[in-house]
Amino acid sequence: MARTRRRSASLLPTLVIFALLLALGGTSHARILSRFVSDGVDADAESTSSIIRLPRGSIRAAEESCEQTYGFLPCTTTAFGNLFLILAYGFLMFKAATFLSSGSELLLEIMGPGIVGGLFLPILGALPDAMLILVSGLSGSKETAQSQVLIGMGLLAGSTVMLLTLLWGSCIVVGKCDLSDRNTSLDMQDTRGFDLFRSGVTTDIQTSDAAKIMGISILPFIVVQIPKVFHHANQRLGVLFALILSILLVISYCLYQVFQPWIQKRRLAYAKHKHVISGILRHAQIEAIGRLLDENGEPNRAVIHKLFKKIDLDRNDSLSRTELRAFIIGIKLEELDLDSDQEIDEAVDKVIDDFDSSGDYEINVDEFTKGISKYLIEAKRSVSNSGAYSSKFIHDFHSKTAQQHKQLSDGSDEVVESVENPTLMITKAVLLLVLGTAMAAIFADPLVDAVDNFSLATSIPSFFISFIAMPLATNSSEAVSAIIFARRKKQRTSSLTFSEIYGGVTMNNTLCLAVFLALVFVRGLTWDFTSEVLIILLVCVIMALFTSFRTTFPLWTCFIAYLLYPLSLLLVYILDFIFGWS
Repeated sequence: MARTRRRSASLLPTLVIFALLLALGGTSHARILSRFVSDGVDADAESTSSIIRLPRGSIRAAEESCEQTYGFLPCTTTAFGNLFLILAYGFLMFKAATFLSSGSELLLEIMGPGIVGGLFLPILGALPDAMLILVSGLSGSKETAQSQVLIGMGLLAGSTVMLLTLLWGSCIVVGKCDLSDRNTSLDMQDTRGFDLFRSGVTTDIQTSDAAKIMGISILPFIVVQIPKVFHHANQRLGVLFALILSILLVISYCLYQVFQPWIQKRRLAYAKHKHVISGILRHAQIEAIGRLLDENGEPNRAVIHKLFKKIDLDRNDSLSRTELRAFIIGIKLEELDLDSDQEIDEAVDKVIDDFDSSGDYEINVDEFTKGISKYLIEAKRSVSNSGAYSSKFIHDFHSKTAQQHKQLSDGSDEVVESVENPTLMITKAVLLLVLGTAMAAIFADPLVDAVDNFSLATSIPSFFISFIAMPLATNSSEAVSAIIFARRKKQRTSSLTFSEIYGGVTMNNTLCLAVFLALVFVRGLTWDFTSEVLIILLVCVIMALFTSFRTTFPLWTCFIAYLLYPLSLLLVYILDFIFGWS
């Protein structure tokens, strides 16, 4: 009931703003709004001095030149009037994004991941941005569309850059915890203040995978720029190929999200198997059978043979399933919780599958030597900084596999909680989704018009207005949600936070770009966004490389993200207005 009251209360400011806009638009060409902004006084007090006064010719020009969206929403050509409209329509788009987010969360609570979480929710999350991009070049003449479509590109670039810079850096700051000696964050322990090197955030392995997927999602931007780089005459062909590629990437990403639980289980099984092998190596080290690597850093066959004989209880030069089972139980891998017979049998099956090359369900000494040698080489490569000839080498490998298993298992226990009256909850979720979708569709066009008119009134390029202001309207609810999760200061919630950020950028680079490319192709517009594409590529590549191959981010890393935001704006300004790229 508390949630219902909060959602009902959140509708009130939305209705108030909408009613105000209708009132302002009730007179022809928004005379109320124009006079309020232009004269700064009420009509009955024109004789008094005004705070802001423009000539009456300007008022008439504004009334004659501006065009009301849908024939009844207010419009004006004054700077302050359009600033007010940007704020009003921006707030309504923010509420649309909030309703979509709330409805998505409700639906996810009831139906869980899979089709809902993997297919519909990523699309719904990108819907406000996609709507704004679509309407930016959908109406008017081709010349008008070519001018206004820059607003859509500004939103696309601004959303991506904001998510990967300002929001990413802020989540590092609010989510930081003390870093342990093993360079991982300690949940809910933040005693070192703003120590740049000894405090930070640790995420799980799936988050790094999400960053890699984000890096792959920039491919359509590269494809669409190829004709421009090589000065090819037929640029529409590049737009078409990039459009097809972006659609394929959207489908692939949604399918990946749908089947991710299965991928998660397979990866968890592999991590468990890897930890069993590391336990075997550690056991050999503890029992002082001998050094597993010789002086040349190669697997020591004599010591591996000793380990084989230790496991081979019946001395028949072959390891049976029963012998392997007894040995694995004896290792006592507490991290894996191998208490149940099923868990133990699965571990034994994995070892046999990995080592038994002959297919006779038994492992001879040569098969055992090859299998152990393979994992020794992998262990040496994984923890090469520990020293291949020390006992620390095996210990560090075992610790690393334990940590990987923990990270994967922590992320795989998501369950759908039972809810009371699921029918009512589904109804609420659907209503919120319909309301959010309708608001995004209705107010996208007037917001684009207000940005375009504000650009004309102030001579500020529309790209910079949409780059800075519009992402605040469409991504604010996701940003607030991400920061709230990050403030819980746990590895698991931090992983969720950054995964959502990378997922949002991926949808921008695929779905929203597909909408933009379709608009350019269908309307026959010119692709002339080299500098804008460059900053998207620059930020995405830097952050993808930075986040794909590590899971711990000390506090100092936030400054890298923060600096990329002003540098992006400065780069576009230099390339467009000094070198004349666009």
